[in-house]
Amino acid sequence: MSERRAPGAGRLVAGAAPAGEGAIGDQQRHWVETFAANAEMYGPESSEPGRHAAGLFVAEGLSPVLELGAGQGRDTLELLRRGLEVHALDFAPDALAGIAALAGPGLAGRLRTTVHDVRLALPFAERSFDACYSHMLFTMALTTEELETLAGEVHRVLRPGGLCIYTVRHTGDAHYGAGRSLGDDRYENGGFAVHFFDRPLVERLAAGFELEDVTAFEEGGLPRRLWRVTMRRR
Repeated sequence: MSERRAPGAGRLVAGAAPAGEGAIGDQQRHWVETFAANAEMYGPESSEPGRHAAGLFVAEGLSPVLELGAGQGRDTLELLRRGLEVHALDFAPDALAGIAALAGPGLAGRLRTTVHDVRLALPFAERSFDACYSHMLFTMALTTEELETLAGEVHRVLRPGGLCIYTVRHTGDAHYGAGRSLGDDRYENGGFAVHFFDRPLVERLAAGFELEDVTAFEEGGLPRRLWRVTMRRR
């Protein structure tokens, strides 16, 4: 059962839901429908950040791995193929079911999946994982406050010395400032809402971590301009 912090309290309340859906609720419906209509939206190949993260995790012996926003699993499968145990979270149940089907009997023994809204507390005990990976989840329609809460939850479930690697589109991206403004450096363009990061936000989310690396890269046809952020739990 998922949990979240009650307003004004330091404890977690079982089964509570966020107050109002807002932009992220709209995006949940949009992504569920998009994944259902496009079974191979991003293709079968893993992403460059996924391959990079898998290499680091293997080199340091960091397993199990928590993957946030697994989508259709192109990077989940890369992590599994590299011999890592993976617990994949997403708010689209059909997408997670598709990952399990693609994993097949050869990889499924090291895969766990959970349907989860990352505005809620992560449904795991403290220090449950050696690593956390997320490609583009942090750059969705989440507010800065929700991102801070999520980063705190990642810190809670990682073991000391564990790595968190995530990617985000940044304010140098061509779509920054384009489309419908949702406030808080968030813009909706073509039905997809994006929170564009600046460097102070990256540093803000690194509270309790050592910020080891911020690498710029490009992806897709626009191209999208992103940062790959690597931070280590203290």
